[in-house]
Amino acid sequence: MIPAPPPNTRALEIARGWIGTPYRHRAAMRGAGADCLGLVRGVWCALYGGVGPDVPPYAPDWSERAGTEPLLLALRAHLLETTRVSDGQVLLFRMGPNAMAKHLGLQSGGGGALVHACPRAGVIEAPLSAPWARRIVARFDFPALPKG
Repeated sequence: MIPAPPPNTRALEIARGWIGTPYRHRAAMRGAGADCLGLVRGVWCALYGGVGPDVPPYAPDWSERAGTEPLLLALRAHLLETTRVSDGQVLLFRMGPNAMAKHLGLQSGGGGALVHACPRAGVIEAPLSAPWARRIVARFDFPALPKG
């Protein structure tokens, strides 16, 4: 029997299947609309089945400020935080020095690119340039796939 690919490898394959999906705030439907969290939720659902964890309301403003980091806490509850660099990892970004961390994407291209959803471009694969890399708050691996 051929072993299943690691979850991150499969996650990246799934995410690339979303490229071209238009941007829609709070949406998570491949081909119809997704935001950055919707893309990650869509990948999660394809990997593990179901609809994924509940998501509380959130604003589209990347510069939003708050005393807590709800997205970081949610990712820590469902994914595996790591310092290792690997394609298919979920990357969490802080878009401003005092802003909440609230943009997501999946690392690709051997660490030199990112699959993510942007308001003007939809789901794209783009270079993980130095300005993007400086904004990374945390990296997460997907948990092992269920056996069977």
